[in-house]
Amino acid sequence: MKKLYTFLLFFIALDVISAQTLLSGKVVDTDGQPLGGVTINERGTANGTSSKLDGTYSFYYRGKNPILVFSYIGYATQEIQLSGRTELNVTMEPDASLLDQVVIVGTRRQNRVQTETPVPVDIINVGAVTSTTARADVTSLLNFSAPSFNYNKQSGSDGADHIDLATLRGLGPDQTLVLINGKRRHQTSFLATFGTRGRGASGTDLGAIPVAAIDRVEILRDGASAQYGSDAMAGVINIILKKNVRTLSADLGFSGYYDQDYNPAFRSENDLKGEYIYENKLDGATYNIGANYGLPIGKKGGFLNLTAFYANAAKTYRQEMDGVLPVNIYRRPHGDASMQGYSAMFNAELPIRADRATFYAFGGFNRKESDAYAFTRNFSARPDRFPTDANGNVILVDGITMKTAGGEIFFTPHIQTEMQDISGAVGMKGTTSGNWNWDVSNTTGVNGFHFYGDKTFNAGIGTRQTHFDDGGFSLLQNTSNLNLSKAVPTVLSGLNVAFGGEFRLENYQITAGEAASYANYDENKATGAQGFPGYQPGDEVDANRSCVGGYLDLELDATESLLLGGAMRFENYSDFGSTFNWKGTMRYKLLHNLNVRSSISTGFRAPSLQQINFSSTFTTVQGTTIQEVRIAPNTSKLTRAAGIPDLKQETSENVSAGFSWRPFQNLNVTFDAYQVKVKDRVVLSGSFSADDPTLSNALTSELQAAGVSSAQFFTNAVNTTNRGIDVVVDFVKKFQDKRQLRVLLAGNVQHMSIDDINVPSTLDDTDAHRANFFSDREQAFLLASAPNRKASLSLEYTSGHLTIGMRHHYFGKVRLLGYGEDGSGIAPAVPLDNGNGYVSDEYIYRPKVSTDFYAGYKIGKHLNLNLGADNIFNVHPDLGFAPGAAGWAFNNETGGPWDAVQMGGSGTRLFLRMGLTF
Repeated sequence: MKKLYTFLLFFIALDVISAQTLLSGKVVDTDGQPLGGVTINERGTANGTSSKLDGTYSFYYRGKNPILVFSYIGYATQEIQLSGRTELNVTMEPDASLLDQVVIVGTRRQNRVQTETPVPVDIINVGAVTSTTARADVTSLLNFSAPSFNYNKQSGSDGADHIDLATLRGLGPDQTLVLINGKRRHQTSFLATFGTRGRGASGTDLGAIPVAAIDRVEILRDGASAQYGSDAMAGVINIILKKNVRTLSADLGFSGYYDQDYNPAFRSENDLKGEYIYENKLDGATYNIGANYGLPIGKKGGFLNLTAFYANAAKTYRQEMDGVLPVNIYRRPHGDASMQGYSAMFNAELPIRADRATFYAFGGFNRKESDAYAFTRNFSARPDRFPTDANGNVILVDGITMKTAGGEIFFTPHIQTEMQDISGAVGMKGTTSGNWNWDVSNTTGVNGFHFYGDKTFNAGIGTRQTHFDDGGFSLLQNTSNLNLSKAVPTVLSGLNVAFGGEFRLENYQITAGEAASYANYDENKATGAQGFPGYQPGDEVDANRSCVGGYLDLELDATESLLLGGAMRFENYSDFGSTFNWKGTMRYKLLHNLNVRSSISTGFRAPSLQQINFSSTFTTVQGTTIQEVRIAPNTSKLTRAAGIPDLKQETSENVSAGFSWRPFQNLNVTFDAYQVKVKDRVVLSGSFSADDPTLSNALTSELQAAGVSSAQFFTNAVNTTNRGIDVVVDFVKKFQDKRQLRVLLAGNVQHMSIDDINVPSTLDDTDAHRANFFSDREQAFLLASAPNRKASLSLEYTSGHLTIGMRHHYFGKVRLLGYGEDGSGIAPAVPLDNGNGYVSDEYIYRPKVSTDFYAGYKIGKHLNLNLGADNIFNVHPDLGFAPGAAGWAFNNETGGPWDAVQMGGSGTRLFLRMGLTF
C-alpha cells in the first residue's frame, strides 16, 4: 500500500507540474527604471507573486491562456492575456490619481509605496486640499488633514501669535523633524516662553513654505532619529516640491469670518458702551494669490519650477457679550493677529554626464509682518503705565488711548514682528557603474525674528515716542550630507543597503532693542515700553555649535512576504556630547492585500541653541521698588546656583504596531497603535524669588549678584509617556460617466501621562519649591498638547465639472488650569461668585464637532471656481472659566472667553477661490 500511495503521489505531482508553465519577465516604469514590489496575479486564482528589487519576477501559471493582473500603487493596473508566452516584460504607466502614494520618507529604498512601508506614512495632496477650504497655509491645512497632527492658533501669547507651531502624536513642536525634498529644514529662531502651549520649545515654521510650491506632503508617524537624526522623535514631515513644466497654475482666494455670536461688531455701541475694540462684521478678511510655473531645461528632463505667493490677513475680534461673563477689561481687543507676507520658491534639476548624474537645487525666501494686540492697560488699575502731566492727569493720544462710556481710560499696545526666512540647497545625485546610488548636498537656512512695540508708551518718557525697537533673534543652520545606497537583488528576495554622513553648523544670536524699550526713566512709572519689554544688552548672545553624524540603514526582503529593516545612527555635538540610536522594522504580507507592520526604536532631540542660550530680562515696578526678572541662559552662574546642570539630549523609546489592508482596489484601511516614552523633556521652570527665605544661600546670593529679583530656567525636567491609535480609511469609487465618490475617515486617540518630574536637589528641599518648579498649571498645559480624541470624516462627490463636499471634524475633551487667585498655578483655586468658598480654577472644554462645506465647478480647461464655509455652523469651544466663578474669567492664556483649543474661536469662515491652469 505504501508503494501504491507513493506511485500515485508521483503521478499527481507530475500531472500538476506538467499543467503549469513557468513565466518570467521584468517590470519597469516609463523611464526604464525597475519596479520592485509589483503585485502579479493570475486572474480568478490565488496564484501570483511580486517583482523583486531589480524588477524581475518568475512563477508558474496554471491556465491554458490566463489573464495576468499587474498592480502597483501609483501606477495604472494592467491586465494582459498571455497567449502562450513564457516571457513577459511590462512597462507600468503612472496614474496621476495614484502617483502621490509613492513615498520617499521612512525608507531609503526607491519606489516603496505607502501601503508597503513598515511604518505609517500619510500622503497629503496639498493642491487638492487647498482648493476646497479657506485655509491657505501648510500648518492649518495639515491640522485638518492628518489624524495626529495638531496645532491651535495662539492669541495673547506674544511671539506665538505670529507663528504657528504644530505637534505630532501629542509631543512637542520641536520633536518633529521637517524635511524639504528629503533635506533637513532649519527651525525658527523663535522660542515659546509666555502665554502658549509648547512653552520652552521652538519648532519649524511651515507657514514660510508657499502652498503653491508643494506637490505633496509625506507625514511619517513614527520615531525616526536612527534614520534622520535629532528632532525625529514623534516623526518626520517631508515636503515634496513641484517638478512640473510648461504649466502655469494660479490660485486666488478671499475669505473672512462671519461670527454673529461673539464678534462685537454685531452689537450696537449703546450695548457695548465703548468697552471693546472691533472692526467689521466680516472680519479677518484674507486675500491670497499664488502662482507656479515650470521651465524645461535641456533635453534630458531638466526643469526649473518657480513659485510666488502673497497673503494679507486682517485681525479678528471676539468677546462674550450675553452676560455669562463679565466685561473683559483685560484684553478688550481679543482675537487673532493680522499678517501680511510674501514668499518665493524654486526647485530645479539638470541631468548631466550621460544621465548618470543630476545636479539639483531648491530654496526660497519668505517675509512676514504681523501685528497683534497685547493685554489692555487700564488707568484705574495701573496709572503708572500711562503718560501723565504735572498734575497726574492722563495725556490722551489720538488713536492710542481710549475712554469707555463709564469713564475708564485704557490703551492696548500692539506687538509687531518682522520674520524673514532664507533657505537654499544644492547637490548632485546619480548612479555609479556598479549601481550605487549617491547623493551629496549642502543646505543652508536662516531665520530672523524681530519685535517692535507700536501704539504704546514708556510712561517715563511721556508721549514723544509710541513705536519701539524691542530687538530680536536669528538662527542659522548649515547641513552637509553624503548618502549612498544600493539594491542587491541576489540576497534572498532583495536587500537595500544605505549609509552616509552629515555635518551641521548652527549659530544663534539675540540682539538687544533700543534703550527706551526696556529702560526706566522715572521711578514712579512702569519700566520699558508696555506690551513687550525689549531685550537688554545683558541678554545678547552669539552662540555656535557643530554636529557630525553617520548612519547605516538596511532593508531586507527576506521572502516575498517578509520585509525586515534596521537602522543605526551615531551623532556627536560640540556642546553636549554623543548619542547613539537604533531602529528595527518589520512588515509581513499576510495576504496580497493585507500587510502587518511594526517598529521599535530609540530616539533623541538635541537641546536647541535657543534653549541653551535664550535670555530675557524684564523690569517690574512695585511702588518705588524696581525689580529685574530674568529667564536665565543655561550657561549662566545663576542657573548653576539653582542646581540645574547643562542641558542634555531628550531621549525616547518608540514602539508601534499596525496593519494596512486593501480589501478592494478602491479601499485602503490602516490601523497603527503606538507608544512613545520620552525622558528628560526640556521645559521652562517656575519663577524663584530672591525674597524667598527658604531658598539656598548660594542661589539667593547669585540672584542678588546678578541684580535680579527672580529667575526661571530651562531644564531637562519631565519624563512622559504617550500612547495612541491612528486609523485611516480611504474609499474612492470611480464611475464610467466621470463621476466619483470619495470618503476619507482619519482618527487619532491618544493619552499622555507625566511619569516623573526631575527636580534638581537644590530646589527639591521643600514642598513649595517642588510644586513651583513645574506647577500643576504647567503640567495641565503639557498634557493638553493635543486633544485626547480627534477625527475627521470627509465626503466628496464629483459629477462632470461639479464637485461638492463636506468635512466633519471631531475634537475631544481638553482640560486646562488657570493661574488661581494667587497667580502661582499651584493647586489653583478662585473664589465663588456667591462668596461661599472656593472652586478649582479648572476649564473643561467638552468635545465639539465643526463642519466644512464646499462646492466647486470647472469652467472649460483653464478655470476652476470653489466656494464654501469652514465651520459652517459657527461652533466654538466652551467658555473658559471655572463653574460658579465667572468673575474670575479671563484668567487664562489668551485673556479672552476661551483658550486656544480645538477648532479655535473665530467661528464660521466663508471663502471663494479661483484656480487657473494654462
